[in-house]
Amino acid sequence: MTDPFLMPEDDSAAAAIAAIGEELEVFDDWMDRYQHIIELGRKLPPFPPEWQNDDHRVPGCQSQVWFEAQMRDGRLYFAGASDAAIVSGLVALLLRVYSGRPPAEIGATDPAFLKDLGLIQALSTNRGNGIASMARKVRDVAARQISG
Repeated sequence: MTDPFLMPEDDSAAAAIAAIGEELEVFDDWMDRYQHIIELGRKLPPFPPEWQNDDHRVPGCQSQVWFEAQMRDGRLYFAGASDAAIVSGLVALLLRVYSGRPPAEIGATDPAFLKDLGLIQALSTNRGNGIASMARKVRDVAARQISG
């Protein structure tokens, strides 16, 4: 089975946020940015079908979003998927920033970057709320790891 957890491609969460910002700046309009985000979602590792259930579902999302976390060698890895293409892309952005980082770094990385990059404002209210719910879930998992 392919590892469903996203491996980090950037050295830190801050580097991932900067890289995402640079990638999005290349595009002149939001339709092109959305297409790029959708492509990122298509490149996510396959999410196991047996995890696509209520135990893994992220509440507060209009579309279905599933999520799993695992600690490995002091780092927290995340897997995620959605039944909606644009939401899968947003999941990919979140995982790129947070997956494979120590819990303290995850806790210290404010999801405000989603707003700073213009992503929340460009989404429908429901999608914006959904991605915020997912960012909260990521940080909640990290906080539980820190507090033991």
